Formats: sequence, C-alpha cells, structure tokens
Amino acid sequence: MSQNNSYEWGEGVYTLLSWFKKDKVKNAKVLVAGAGALGNEVIKNLALFGIGHIFVVDFDKIEISNLTRSVLFREDDAYSHSYKAEIVAKRAKEINPQIEVTPIIGNLFSDVGFGIYKSVDVIIGCLDSRIARYLLNRLALRASKTWIDGSIENMTGVVKVYTPELSCYECGLSREEFNNIMLRTGCADVVRRQNSAGRVATTPISASIIGAIQVQEAMKIIHLDENEPAPFKTLQGKMLRYEGMTNSINIYKYSSWKRNCPAHETWNNIIKVEELSATNSIINVLQTLKRILNVENVEINMKNNKFIDKIISDNPEKEFIIKLPESKLDEYINDNTELRKLSYKTIFHKIFFENIDETFPYLDMKLIEIGIPLFDVIQVSTEREVFYVELTQDASIFKIKE
Repeated sequence: MSQNNSYEWGEGVYTLLSWFKKDKVKNAKVLVAGAGALGNEVIKNLALFGIGHIFVVDFDKIEISNLTRSVLFREDDAYSHSYKAEIVAKRAKEINPQIEVTPIIGNLFSDVGFGIYKSVDVIIGCLDSRIARYLLNRLALRASKTWIDGSIENMTGVVKVYTPELSCYECGLSREEFNNIMLRTGCADVVRRQNSAGRVATTPISASIIGAIQVQEAMKIIHLDENEPAPFKTLQGKMLRYEGMTNSINIYKYSSWKRNCPAHETWNNIIKVEELSATNSIINVLQTLKRILNVENVEINMKNNKFIDKIISDNPEKEFIIKLPESKLDEYINDNTELRKLSYKTIFHKIFFENIDETFPYLDMKLIEIGIPLFDVIQVSTEREVFYVELTQDASIFKIKE
C-alpha cells in the first residue's frame, strides 16, 4: 500500500475552527518532560493537532505496569525494556508522519541543552515528583517560557499553568516542601533516583482528561498574539482541579510571584556562536571563547552538572578515578561491583570541578563528556563580565531553525 503525503494535515478539519492558525501550529515547537501516562496522552494529542516539532524527555524504560494507562505503549515494548521517549516518538510519527518528534533519553536538567528550552513555544510537564517540577520550573523561567504542569492520582487530576512575572512553582511551595526538596537535591544522582521513584495509583481516564486539558492550554499559548485580543481564556496563573469521584471541575487563582525568589533568574542576551558544539574539545572551546568575547580569561561554569574527577571512600579509605559528570555517578556506582558494595557501608567524598578553565587537567575531553549537552547555553565568566553563549552548531542536529 503506497503512502500518500500529498495531503496537508488538518486541512478541512482544524481550518474550520475560527481561532486555529495553521502556520502557527505547523511551526510550533513543544517540549514534553515525562513520557508516562500523562506524557502518552499529551504527545498523542499534540501529534493529532499537527504540532510541528515535539521534543520528548524521559530516561525511564517501559514496564508491564505502564501498559494499563499508556496508550502508546505495547506489551513487546515492556518485554524488550524499550525507552519510553523512543517509543512515544515512534508512535507519534505513526499517528502523524508530517511532524518532527525528537526523543531525548536523559534527565531534563542535565541532558537537555538550554538552547532547546529557549527554542520552544511552550513546555508541558508530565512529571511525578516535586523535585522534577522544581527543576523544570527553574529552567522554564530561565528561558522565559510558560510551562503547563499536570498531575494525576486515582480519579483526581490537576493542571497549573506557570507564566513568568505571574506565577512560579517555587514561590508556591511551603517552607516544609522547599526544605524537603533542598535536602533531596544535594547531587544530581539523588535527583535521578527521585525522578524515577514515583509510582502513583491512577486511571487511564484521569490521564486522558488532564493530558487533554494540558494540550488545550498549550494550543492557547501557541496562539496568543500580543497584537490581537485572544478569543479564549487561559489558565495562566490558575489551577484547574478535576475530581472524578464527584464529577466536579473547579478553577482557582494560583498565582504566586515573590520578590527575590532565586528561581526568577533569566538568561538574556545569549550570544549565538555557529562554530561551537558540545562535541568540541574543551581547549578548543576555551580558545574560541577568548577570541569571540575578546577577553584574556574565560571560565565555564558547570551550573547544572559538576564534573566528578574522583571519589574517596571512608572505610576503607580508597580513591577511585571517575572522570564523569555528576548526573552519571549513580549509574556508574551501580554498574561497578566494588563501588556498589561499598556504597552500602561507607561515605563517598567527591573531588570535583564546578568551573572549567585552562588549568583543567583534561583539556582534550569534549564538552559533552564533562556533562554539557548538545545545543546547550554555557555560562562563561571573564575578567569583564558574565556571558551566556549558545552552542549554536548543534541546532542542526535537532532540526531547529531560527
């Protein structure tokens, strides 16, 4: 059976909607964090709408328990231990071959280049822990992007829309919630464990309803135009709560924006450098930065992911050469028989680098090897000021065009 790609997705269907703008949707980019039950529904709906480019971030593999509420997963996916992000990307393309879907197998804060966060129109959170939401909120605000949070449990679901200058997830946390997150985010490997630990009793109906509302809000954000009045109301600064037990839906004001909140950091005036990539060597990048910025001294700040040179165990006292980003440390320890056994009975002390300059002992390593992902924006300190520099060469890998 031959494929016919001569048709245009949604023509004669969505174009009948008074508010629908075909070009905006076709050119839209959406980042979806999490590819579980909610992520399945969100990605399915984005594909059906014909969103031009969907990025899917998740590091988990599919389990049999996922099948009861995840419309894009199959039994074979669980038996083959396939990655969630890869499977939802594949199935979304089967639904709509005319869109781009890019899976990123990794952590939302250490494996996704900040250039992707800056390039998308809206971010949708399909996460199951406060720590993951805390991290996504910081990245979204840093990129000046609205993000749509969804959560489900049993027959209940909640959608919250966070928009810069209006609402912030971190501002809405109680002191106890915030302190608990701080205790659990001491290092990236702890965050990884917490990210993948959540398993909540829920139903496919809750996921369908909340995922549908998230995508509906995303479509509204994509269609907002500062030059035209919107024909709809959004949930920006609000919370929608669906209660299936009583068939009730309520909307509440949920805007909190406190002065001096550390999450409100915004990276503006980003310098795009076409010759820079995360696959470049550190020495090459440092030399290029000196030339581009016209400075004598440069230092790359490892803001999200420290580089672990070695770890030292307490009992017995022993040194282990690691040379990995902190986000990979937990996996490395689990895969090393000696370190795994030691981890149950000793404390590991980390020898690490938070800043990279020409005194770094491994200058031939690539940026990606020390924990800087493709298409990232690096924070660079110099004798003059702090700069934000995009690894623009990597944009083509993700088929991102300005």
